[in-house]
Amino acid sequence: MIDELSNKLFFRLYQTANMLNKVGSRALESEQITTQQWSIIGALSRETACSGMTVSELCDYLMVSRQNMTGLLSRLEERQLLTRTIDPSDNRSRRISLTNKGEELWDVIKPLINDFYDHSLQGMSFDDRIACVHYMNKLLQNMKRLDNEQNA
Repeated sequence: MIDELSNKLFFRLYQTANMLNKVGSRALESEQITTQQWSIIGALSRETACSGMTVSELCDYLMVSRQNMTGLLSRLEERQLLTRTIDPSDNRSRRISLTNKGEELWDVIKPLINDFYDHSLQGMSFDDRIACVHYMNKLLQNMKRLDNEQNA
């Protein structure tokens, strides 16, 4: 019984992630932004990232591989939404920052994202959302632990 429930939980998580990509990208198609690009722009728009982030920091924050990140960064750079500069603390590393155009785009897509959130979380109370975040954090911590054990 618990195996069945666990399977259902992970399958539902997989389905939800796929729908997030599909429906989330549709929510921002007017600005030609995918959910992956949205996550990068969002990460770089945070106050704690005002001086930019290294590629490694961005990969760690978003939990994606460097290979996946490279193409996404190139496309955003081609659109002049971000810049890559040499990191002053490590000449081998690149620091990624939003351009003014990238910051302006973030201001345009924030209301679209918030509207997407409102529709996606319909029927979930504030307490439901807190509980959901709590359990997602627990799951993420366990998966990080597994990842560290497998890579040890």
